[in-house]
Amino acid sequence: MTDIHDLTRKLQRQNDSKIVLFVADGLGGLPREPGGKTELETANTPYLDALAARGVLGLSTPVIPGIAPGSGPGHLGLFGYDPLKYNIGRGVLEALGIDFELGGDDVAIRGNFCTVDDAGNITDRRAGRIASEIGARLCEKLDKIEIPGVEVFVRPVKEYRLVIVFRGTGLSGEIDDTDPQRTGVPPLDPLPRDDASAATAEIAKTFIRKAADVLREDAPANLLTLRGIAKRPAIPTYEEVYGLRSAAIAVYPMYRGLARLVGMDVLDAGATVDDQLDRLEAVWNDYDFFFVHYKYTDSTGEDGNFDAKVSRTEEVDAAMPRISALKPDVLVVTGDHSTPSKLKAHSWHPVPVLLAAETCRFDPCERFGETECLQGGLGQFAAKFLMPLALAHAGRLEKYGA
Repeated sequence: MTDIHDLTRKLQRQNDSKIVLFVADGLGGLPREPGGKTELETANTPYLDALAARGVLGLSTPVIPGIAPGSGPGHLGLFGYDPLKYNIGRGVLEALGIDFELGGDDVAIRGNFCTVDDAGNITDRRAGRIASEIGARLCEKLDKIEIPGVEVFVRPVKEYRLVIVFRGTGLSGEIDDTDPQRTGVPPLDPLPRDDASAATAEIAKTFIRKAADVLREDAPANLLTLRGIAKRPAIPTYEEVYGLRSAAIAVYPMYRGLARLVGMDVLDAGATVDDQLDRLEAVWNDYDFFFVHYKYTDSTGEDGNFDAKVSRTEEVDAAMPRISALKPDVLVVTGDHSTPSKLKAHSWHPVPVLLAAETCRFDPCERFGETECLQGGLGQFAAKFLMPLALAHAGRLEKYGA
């Protein structure tokens, strides 16, 4: 089967059209009870509903049916990269997101500060979501850890998140995570997936042991877990495969890292949605494609707070008039995955998609929600096909074949 990017490279057409991809992280949800409304359907979203009435709706599958994706695969699918082909470690994304210059032999790790009890069992996987300034202070202490034969770099990301980088020769990223994804149990060991990774796994174990000594008196952040242990892969850029000058307007480092990985210009996004929209307006004439990321529909879902997710969804809706005022040729609003507050986790459920453009074949849907999306004209499709759809609606793809 022909690679999507081989096809889009051949069919690229240049014009002055503008595409906005607004990703409300974890947008999809579930009703509290059978027959009820999801968070998106409960929210008051007049602007999204107006876009739905003049656009077309559908549901996307981030990876394959039944698979709950992480944020990395979820976004790569939206960007048009097959997440089964490009399995990017979260450590790489976090490191790129804080502008850490990763070398080809570096191993990058996403760390989470966590809380453990006297028995060594995890009681809080996120250390009470400690403030960023506390996390930065702890990273300064951890950055002093020395391990023979390897350089160690420890950098803060945001709140309880951090990046660890091992630099040396012969390192491998084929190491299992140490986060058990639940409380009441100890962290897992960083196990190698093959013989060539055994030495790197021992380095990771040594780092964890020394980190435990450093953090012993720093409850609630008295230990850490390691996730997404990986080396930076080669990946084609947006300009190569789509012919787009692209910009990312994201606050959280991981999503900035995802955008940088695929060659987007990562812009200063401030700290609020209004800051992001200010930046979007300021650079509107400089780019063809804009990725705008909003985190809090995901974090409220992970917290299991249905009402808070509804409120955050309404914040997404409130951003739409300023985006619409710029008159993008294509505006896509969707999520990278579903995060139902009922499950307190990413899920496998298809994700609502709204595509508004003058070239839409309109469907009868008039509200943006999971039930309406199930009836939408886009149908259900793999997320990796969203970019070709956006390009087509923007007039940026030539005809295929004679």
